[in-house]
Order: sequence, then C-alpha cells, then structure tokens
Amino acid sequence: MRDFDYFPHHINNFKVAGKEPHDNTTLTINHITALFVEGRGDDAAHRKDGDEHTVAGWLTVAGSFLVYFVSYGYMNSFGYFQDYYLGHSLAGHPSSVIAIIGSLQLGLMNLIQPVAGGLADSYSPSILYAVAAVGAIVSSVGVSFAQPGHIWQFILTQGVIFGSTAVFGTAVSLPLASQHFTRRRALAIGIVASGSSAGGVCLPIMFSHLVPRIGFGWALRIAALIALVCYGIAILISRPKLPRKPVKSIWSIVDFNGFRDPRYSTLALANVVGNFGLYVPFYYLEPYIAVHHPGAAVRNYLLPLINGSSFFGRVIGGYVADHTGGLNLLYPLTAISGILCLTLWLLSTSVSMIVAFACLYGFCSGIFVSVTPSVTVRLSPTDKVGARLGAFSIWSTIGVFTGTPIGGAFVRRGTPEEYQHLIIFTGMCLTASAVLQFATRILCDRDLRKKW
Repeated sequence: MRDFDYFPHHINNFKVAGKEPHDNTTLTINHITALFVEGRGDDAAHRKDGDEHTVAGWLTVAGSFLVYFVSYGYMNSFGYFQDYYLGHSLAGHPSSVIAIIGSLQLGLMNLIQPVAGGLADSYSPSILYAVAAVGAIVSSVGVSFAQPGHIWQFILTQGVIFGSTAVFGTAVSLPLASQHFTRRRALAIGIVASGSSAGGVCLPIMFSHLVPRIGFGWALRIAALIALVCYGIAILISRPKLPRKPVKSIWSIVDFNGFRDPRYSTLALANVVGNFGLYVPFYYLEPYIAVHHPGAAVRNYLLPLINGSSFFGRVIGGYVADHTGGLNLLYPLTAISGILCLTLWLLSTSVSMIVAFACLYGFCSGIFVSVTPSVTVRLSPTDKVGARLGAFSIWSTIGVFTGTPIGGAFVRRGTPEEYQHLIIFTGMCLTASAVLQFATRILCDRDLRKKW
C-alpha cells in the first residue's frame, strides 16, 4: 500500500475539540478522518438531516473518488512499474535508482502539499483539477515516449511532473466533498478514500493485461486518456459549498514549533523511521516472487492484494482507534508489521505464504498510514492543527524520499540472499518505529490502560 492516503490535503471549517480552527488549516485525508475517529468535527446539530442528501453533494463525492483513483491509485501502482522497468525499459539500472521515481512522486506531494492546500482555499476547484489533469496527461504520455535506458526521462516525467502536479487535485478533492456533509461526513470521506485503493487494485491489473497485448507505450497513453476522462468528469460534477478564503501568510500553513514538544517530535521521528521501510513491500514484493517463482501467475496480483487489504486496514483501524485510542492501536500494529516482515516474508518462499504476507501486511500498514495523523491532531493545539500537520508532513518526506532507494541498494543483483537483507532492513525499520511510537505513548501517559 503506498499510501496511498497519507499525503496531506487542505481543508478548513472543521471543528476540533469543539472549537473552530485557525483560518488556514492543512489536513490530510487521514488527518480529516482523524477528526472523526477521535470524536471531533461533527456539527450535525447545526444542520438538518435532509441537507446531506443533495444531488450536488453526492456528485461531488463521486468526482473526488475519481480524482483519488487516478492520482493515488496511479502512485499505488508503482510496484508494477518497478518490476517492469527492472526487466525491460531500465534493465541494468539498480533497483535503488529506479525506486527514486516512485519516491519522488510521494515525496514531492508531501513537500508541496502545504502550498497546494493554501491554493485550494483561494482558487476554484476546476482550476486545480485542470492543473492536475494536465500534469497526469503530460506525465503518462511522456513516459510512453521515454527512451529505454535513459532513466532521467522516466524520473522527470513519471516522478517530478506527476508528483508535483497531482497534489493540486488531491489537495482540493476530499475537502470539497466533505463540505457537503456533517453527520455523514465520515462516510463521504471513506468513499473518496476508497478511490486510491480502487486505483491501486485496478490499474496494475490493467497494465499487466494491456502491456503484453498493445505494448508499454500505448498502455500509458490509455492511462492518460483515463486520467483525462476522470478529471473531466470531476470538473463537471464537483461543486464547492463553502466560500473561498485567501491564505494570509506561509506561517499560517506550516508551524515547526511542535518539535519543541517531546511527544510530537518523538512521533515525527517514529514516522520517518517507519517510512524508511513502510513502502518497500509495495515496490519489491513482485520482483521478489519473480526470483523464487518466475512463472507464478499470482505475481501480477500481489500489488492489488496489498492495496485492497490496506483499504480494510484503514477503515477498520479507524473504527477500533475510536474505542482504544490512536496510540494504543498504532504501536502494536506497527510492531506486527515489522514482525510479519521478519517472519512470514523472511522465512518463507512459498507462493501461499507470500500471498498471506501481502494481505496481512497491507492490512497492518494501512493502520500505520491512517492512525498516525489522528495522533498528531491530538498532540497539536486547536488553533495550530493544520500548521502542525503541514510541518509533520514535510518532515516525513525524509523517509518517503529515501526509504525505497535505500532498500533497493540491498538488491543490486537481485539474488535471494540480497532480498533477505532487504527484508531485514524493512522489518527492523518498522520495529524501531514501533518502539518510538511506544515511547510517545509513555510520554503521553504512563498508564497504558488509558485511552490515548
């Protein structure tokens, strides 16, 4: 699961802990979900039930779903490209170098999101959707014409162009949909979020069937057409409900003062360490099974399995965290993710065990992605929630940018022994992250029975 939904998006006009947030609040999809997981953000008492059953509201949800399908869904599919490039377009290049492409997509979205979030407050959704659409089309068409062996062309088109433009669509799509709902806002958010999982399931399967039949280039041009259709429909059916608000200054978007709080800084460090290993299975599980079972038919379905499982992890994890507390759920499940790598993935090479690992790891990693922001919200002052989340997101870019390339450095020749080193690296990063998350829990309250 590449997360898929971890990357921040801007949204205003939510109540946190019963108070109105500062004007310019930057929240990720998971940040927004967190407000509801922790029992915040519901102003249903001020709106009639019937107000939530508008055609405009549900059409906007559908449009936002399509945006997530072709943005995060496409990025969640990079494991397919990693595997394909290793054997075809970029054969001979180290895995660590190829992984830079996917890391740039994720990292640039994290880095640019505070600015994109501010623009989402000030400009029409149609304009931002158009920017994202042009970026997706230029990126896909550019990749389709990229010359094999010229990795800089793939880095520029698929990494830089896509990552730096898709964020302008995702920054507005979810808050736009959630504006239309109060009591059913969490449901609307869940529907939009499922677009990333749907894309992560459907697009790799589509590529695996189209590429052998019509070639890699035409498969990417079809992906560009899909992006055009999805963004075009989103522009036509999406309607804002709240007035636009200009951003006053950059300091209202990002606030680094949270790092003075040892709880916040320890959680941020845990997030960076976890991100070093979190996405490694999404990139390298398909090449791994190709080493041990070259003809396995399940190879093309491992990435969809991880992405599909991660969706259930996000939804169920949010529900459980509502009853147990975010940190009380986060550190055990992160530890389980690491243990799964060090046991089920490391010690077994059978197809059935690899499939089981894909499903279980996808579920647990989905909880890491969705629950971490809810804890960050709780550790932030009410009027600084968005700005603190913006700083948290920028900090997490370190792990997102470097984790998978570092992992790829372990498998330069792609031997089974090298993959063992990669798996140990992944498991140790997640285990260390769980230890830091537990330290955050102790800093919050030494009584582990309390809801935190």
